[in-house]
Formats: sequence, structure tokens, C-alpha cells
Amino acid sequence: MNDRGYKKFGLIIFYILLITVLYATMGDNQKHEISSDDTSETSIAADQESEYDIFIDLTESMLYLFKGDELVKKYVIAQGKDKSPSPIGVWEIVTKARNWGTGFGTRWMGLNVPWGSYGIHGTNRPSSIGRMASAGCFRMHNSDVEELYDIVPYKTKVYVYGGPYRNLGSHLQVLKPGDRKSHVLEVQVRLKAKGYYEGALDGIYGEGMKKALLEFKKDMGLPYHHNVDQETYEALGILAFE
Repeated sequence: MNDRGYKKFGLIIFYILLITVLYATMGDNQKHEISSDDTSETSIAADQESEYDIFIDLTESMLYLFKGDELVKKYVIAQGKDKSPSPIGVWEIVTKARNWGTGFGTRWMGLNVPWGSYGIHGTNRPSSIGRMASAGCFRMHNSDVEELYDIVPYKTKVYVYGGPYRNLGSHLQVLKPGDRKSHVLEVQVRLKAKGYYEGALDGIYGEGMKKALLEFKKDMGLPYHHNVDQETYEALGILAFE
């Protein structure tokens, strides 16, 4: 196996536990929507799997397309800003459209992120490529996204790597009610494992998570407030060296 293959499978191992949790929770209820003007021949039957994988490395602002062990193409992308981060985790392409809306360039490939609408798409702001510039989506040059769109079918796995700490990307963030992000998903996973949280693992800090967090803090003798801060992370076993 070459170096490219090792990089791919290293990321697969890194995410294997996250895949198990996400798909056990989300199930197979996500429907594949086909745009009325989608003339691509890359769509596949619901019971088939894509032979391609997409790896997005947010530490490099790069998208890598693999076919099996072979690196087929790589593209520079724009990713989410600090205040609107891109969703870290393992997703699938579930929608495709040639014209999805103003500002999204010439192609759209939507992902099954449970807490919002995120996708890989083109842009009318090519100068943003290579920077943290989006509301969380992955922008590509229109010529690049058109090429990728014609190659990858529905159900293609998209592995988004944000740093060495799984869903936490490269650093911990203080969370507040209403937040929607990968950090919230990680806290939900920990609270559920400890028997406090019974809701969906959807990355949304709602009322169910608020109640679970307060119960956890009470039992642990932590300051009684709704924020997930450094002390809360440590109590949950979420440490910076993981």
C-alpha cells in the first residue's frame, strides 16, 4: 500500500467509532433526493455502495477523492469560518443538483448532517477558496465541483477531518444552548454513554441535552449552569490529548 493509501486508511480507523455511533442513531431514514434537472449518470440504487470516498482535511483546506486505495484527484476548498464551522465527522452525499441557489455555483452535493444544511458546492466567490470563508459548507471552484459532481454518486462517504481530537477538531469550544456543531455531538455521545442523555445524537444543543447536562453537573458537583466549559469537558472525559 502506498503513502496515499496509508493516509486514507489511517483516517478510516480514526473515524470507525464515530461511524458506528452516527449510523446506529441516524438509521436509514435519510431519503435520496434527485433534482429534476439532474442528468448525471452517477446515481446508484439505494442498496448499492459507492466505489469512491471523499476525504476533506480542514487542517489543509483540501479535498481528496479516492477510488479504492487510489488517490484520483485532490482539490483546494474553502471551509467554514470560526463562528460557522464545517461539520466534522463521517457523512454521505444524499442530494445532488446542478443549480441549487444563488451563490452556490454550478453544482451542489448535499450531506446528511443532522443539525443543518451542509454540502459541497461551487461558488461565485473564487477568491475565498483556500480560506475559512463559508457558513460551514465546502466551497470549490466551479470547474472543480463540476468534475467531482460527474464522478461521485449518491451515498459516497465524505470523511471530514478537523484535527487530532475527533469531533472536537483542533480545540475545545464553550457550548451554549442553541449551538449546532460537531462539539455538541461529542458531548451528546458522552452524556448518552453515561446514561444521562436519551435524545437523538444530532449535534443540536436543545432542551433534552440541557436537562441531561444539568443532571450530570449536579451529580458531579459542577457549577450549575447551561454552558459546556473546560471543567465540564474534563468531567465528561473529553481531554485535549485524545
